Amino acid sequence: MLTQERHALIAERLRSAGSVVASALAAELAVSEDTIRRDLRALEARGVCERVHGGALAPEMQPRPQPVRERTAMAGDEKARLGAAAARLAPADALVFLDAGSTNLALAAALPRDRRLTVATNAPAIAALLYDRPGVSVILVGGRVDPQSGACVGADTVAALARLRPALAFIGACAVDAGHGLTAFSLEEAQVKAAIADAAAAIAVAATPDKLGTFAPFRVVPAERIGHLVTTRRGAACDALADAGVAVHVAGPDPQ
Repeated sequence: MLTQERHALIAERLRSAGSVVASALAAELAVSEDTIRRDLRALEARGVCERVHGGALAPEMQPRPQPVRERTAMAGDEKARLGAAAARLAPADALVFLDAGSTNLALAAALPRDRRLTVATNAPAIAALLYDRPGVSVILVGGRVDPQSGACVGADTVAALARLRPALAFIGACAVDAGHGLTAFSLEEAQVKAAIADAAAAIAVAATPDKLGTFAPFRVVPAERIGHLVTTRRGAACDALADAGVAVHVAGPDPQ
């Protein structure tokens, strides 16, 4: 197969599947993985794909990371609705984990004031919001604070998470898709989110519709591991997640 033919095939595979794996392409096309990597570099230079470890992703399938300060300022009403709906899932008299993120910050603000909870978090902003809330005991899981995500990350954070057993963990979503599961923009962030998921009895994700049906480079958990998804509009991506066993909740118009 000529180089141009390989490029056309890979581009079509990216359009239809959203991602390609270098080793699988090499086996299918009977060429070396080095050849496929050169092909992917050439396609990336043309804007056809974005290379990741082991393959490439279609760029339109990837949401773009934004600093937590920018995310907090965006879609405030929608995130208030999400937070209010997700907060109702928090079980009383239990340990609940809140991952970092602007939507989870709204969730923390919406936690019912008549419900006793212990809240563990790796987000200093969430701990600061809740530390003096009556009926709420706060555990801040420390580590290096990542300014992009507003989360404590790193080996110390992962080690501390192993000592917790939350009844429910609200994990911040970079992207959620039935095929790729919950994914993150950085390896370090994904490792912390995966440690939260491993520690928790159940997982909930509150996400705006623009994050659904998309994926980021680093996998956290498969879709089947997510117990609850809270969003503001149900579409095809929600239906696919429901088929994977996720309970889908659509937030109403009133954040109260």
